[in-house]
Amino acid sequence: MFTALLRKDLTIEFRSKEIIISMITFGVAVILLYALAFRQSPEAIERFSPGLLWMVFLFIAAMGVHRAFSLEKEFDAFGMLLSAPVDRSIIFLSKWVSGFIFILVSQLVVVPLFLLFLQVSPPANLAGWIGIFILTDLGITALGSLVSGIVMRVRMSEILLPLLLFPLITPLLIAAVKSTDALMIGLQFTYWKIWPQIIVTFVIAFGVLGYIIFDFVSEE
Repeated sequence: MFTALLRKDLTIEFRSKEIIISMITFGVAVILLYALAFRQSPEAIERFSPGLLWMVFLFIAAMGVHRAFSLEKEFDAFGMLLSAPVDRSIIFLSKWVSGFIFILVSQLVVVPLFLLFLQVSPPANLAGWIGIFILTDLGITALGSLVSGIVMRVRMSEILLPLLLFPLITPLLIAAVKSTDALMIGLQFTYWKIWPQIIVTFVIAFGVLGYIIFDFVSEE
């Protein structure tokens, strides 16, 4: 059933490309604003680039996760999905994985443009950089899917989602920025290993929490 739900989400999106194109367009617009704002100060770009990068990803992830759930509201598709004999934890897992794939695809476009327009060099440890990206994306989509499941049947869900998501995701975002910064300046792993540990803990905690309680939070 998990495979069927995931295939459904991916098929709908890769046919319409509605979510991914929105995420990429918004990400590129923010990057251009950054490039113009920091044009006169390359030192400031080098110093703040990890934070700027993850702010872009936070915004496009929130947009993508919310849109993925709001599509289910059309024709009451989510209500029919809940009334079907499907374990609701499986619904959470399928939304988590599909949201992760959407973010990963958008990053394949946004990250090179970020490096190009802001004239930032990628770190020498590319494998570690990609690993931090993957882990943080898993954390963002786990919490994003859980919060979206909570607010999707509430009025003004598009306002409630960032109000709930952004404060909760702050520890993950700080750990991602610190890890990215350490990789970009070539710091030894011993000095910043606490930050990947926080990211892994965040992913496990909200992945398990979402799997356990999604049955309850998806009720009207």
